[in-house]
Amino acid sequence: MLRSLGLLIAAFVAFSVGSKVQSDDRPFVLADADGTAEIVVGEQLPPFLRTAADDLAEDCARITGKRPKVVSRVEDCGNNIVLLVSGEQPETVSQLRALGLKPTQQAGRWETYHVRTAAAPKLPGKQLLVIEGSDHRGAMFGLYAFCKHYLKVDPFYFWADRPLRKQDRLAWQRVEKAAGEPTFRYRGWFINDEDLLTEWQGSGGPRRIDYRYYHQVVPATVSDRVFEAMVRAEFNLVIPASFVDIRNPAEERLVADAVRRGLMVSQHHVEPLGVSAFAFDNYWKSKGRTVPYSFVRHRAEFEEIWRDSVRRWAKYPGVVWQLGLRGIADRPVWTSDPAVPADPAARGKLISDAMALQWKIVREIDPRPQPLATTTLWMEGAELHAKGLLSFPDGVTVVFSDNSPGWQWQDDFFRVVREPGRRYGVYYHHQLWNQGPHLIQGPSPQRTYRLMALAVEKNAHDYAMLNVGNVREFVLGLQASSEMLRRFEQFDPDRFMTQWTDERFGPAAEMAREAYRLYFASFERGANRRGLLDGELVSAGTRFYSQVVAQAAKGEKLKEPERVRELLASVESQRNALQRAAAGFDDILAKLSGDDRRFFETNLVAQHRIMTGLLDWVASACRASLALDKDDLEAVADHLAAGRGAMAVIRSGQALCSRGSWKDWYRGDRKMNLSAAEELTKKASDAVAQRHRGSASSN
Repeated sequence: MLRSLGLLIAAFVAFSVGSKVQSDDRPFVLADADGTAEIVVGEQLPPFLRTAADDLAEDCARITGKRPKVVSRVEDCGNNIVLLVSGEQPETVSQLRALGLKPTQQAGRWETYHVRTAAAPKLPGKQLLVIEGSDHRGAMFGLYAFCKHYLKVDPFYFWADRPLRKQDRLAWQRVEKAAGEPTFRYRGWFINDEDLLTEWQGSGGPRRIDYRYYHQVVPATVSDRVFEAMVRAEFNLVIPASFVDIRNPAEERLVADAVRRGLMVSQHHVEPLGVSAFAFDNYWKSKGRTVPYSFVRHRAEFEEIWRDSVRRWAKYPGVVWQLGLRGIADRPVWTSDPAVPADPAARGKLISDAMALQWKIVREIDPRPQPLATTTLWMEGAELHAKGLLSFPDGVTVVFSDNSPGWQWQDDFFRVVREPGRRYGVYYHHQLWNQGPHLIQGPSPQRTYRLMALAVEKNAHDYAMLNVGNVREFVLGLQASSEMLRRFEQFDPDRFMTQWTDERFGPAAEMAREAYRLYFASFERGANRRGLLDGELVSAGTRFYSQVVAQAAKGEKLKEPERVRELLASVESQRNALQRAAAGFDDILAKLSGDDRRFFETNLVAQHRIMTGLLDWVASACRASLALDKDDLEAVADHLAAGRGAMAVIRSGQALCSRGSWKDWYRGDRKMNLSAAEELTKKASDAVAQRHRGSASSN
């Protein structure tokens, strides 16, 4: 290839001298009325770089109506050339040198890139856009950085309903964009509690699981949009679902598709080495056995399935193994295994022994000299860690968790002395079920920044895994996280919010910033305390509407009415704070139109309505319960009617998020299950009405 390139260069030089072409003064043209550039992806480069090049070509086509060709040779190009170069593939670096250009990225560095226009000395008359990475992902991220900063493609364009702006011409006199090594080496998403993603566009295949949720797999039409957003936003690692049994082809497809996009893959902390309690049960049933989920009593059976799972996962490049030992449905192992001892030290030793065995299996099967592995200290893991009762194999990254969701790190983050040579990371919740946030966003970019600043300060920034739920609700927080995890020292949350709102809301940007500030402030209670989230409100409302049913049917009295009054006061206070965010909505919407207005409605107005409705729904239940305690049935009926009205407000918020292609977005609402909440509200109203009729007839 390089020999033919040399002959081509000689011909170009001869032609150029004869025609006296001066290429340095011409801009690089990606597309205009005369045609398009070509995008060169060498045959030696990995397929995910070809996919990224296809994305660039598609972006150009959406903007200009013209699609550049993706080719494998410079010889097949015209006067404008996009050239991908990776330090992991020396031939592409040699090709760059053959064109008379000096490489700028050092092979062996982690995900650095440099995107630049250049006039190649050996190709007079040609204009180049060089996208050079220190490694393959660096080249990929450089390409997407060009799309973001020069084509103005929002990495979350799909999830935020931000179509690309039409232009007739894409040309630049100078392109210059570079990034050094990231602050957080591994930057991941955990697609967790993904009930809306699972059913929005139908099924991606069945999942064999003895659980109320996750009976089908997210379809490829949806998961690929998730993976695309990740790589566009420069994330490099994904836990592709709440549960992945790799022996099920429908679930393995999630892993394969993520890898094809250039992502590394990992596993939920409830499924060490890819084996959850559900996968364990499926494996042994397929062999005609029923084996209790007990590592204490069935160590050999655990070792067998762990080995089988590692062999299956290890065929994919870049697996980050998860080590640990947990019980069924994300609970401590002793909740599902009565053979686990009660003594905390013995429990810590049991989990440590399991991790040692898992690491031994990985080292025997994974062909890499130094496999990648983490252990995520969640719930009981954090508690045992804080007490010094866990030990970890050498080479395993220890991951601290927040207090779910992201308001502060747990005690072990602050108390545990970091081991020399050990790598540490963090697990952070933008989303969490069942507390929340799930249907609404909760932690602000400023809150996330404060926690990540602690992670950097306390040497826990090798790895960051973000729980992202159904993605769409959290695009603001995810965009902020993308930028701060990549270049933390350059990130300022207030400057980010200014730029983010300016780009999206133009003439209404200042008012929109204040609305977002007040919305997020409504959750803050000072000293790392927070208000109630959507999941907590659904749980509280369910409890109190059920209490109303019991009071009405059985004449029960409240045992602790003062607790009800305390909750009511807290809910009313939070609602008052939340309403301050809505004060400017009408003025903001009056200044917006089209896609910008739609995004503000779905990303803030709708979420505000959902939270307002939930707060009012819970307040109505509290008031109804207190009134029923005094046998004031007319007041009870009024409060329950208000509860039904609150549900209508929630549904009006969801309606804003269900327009157009998002029509069935809430079809899979099985986690929050607002339909059940509506039914319970009606049941409470019916019970009180029956009580009222009985009381009237007796009089």
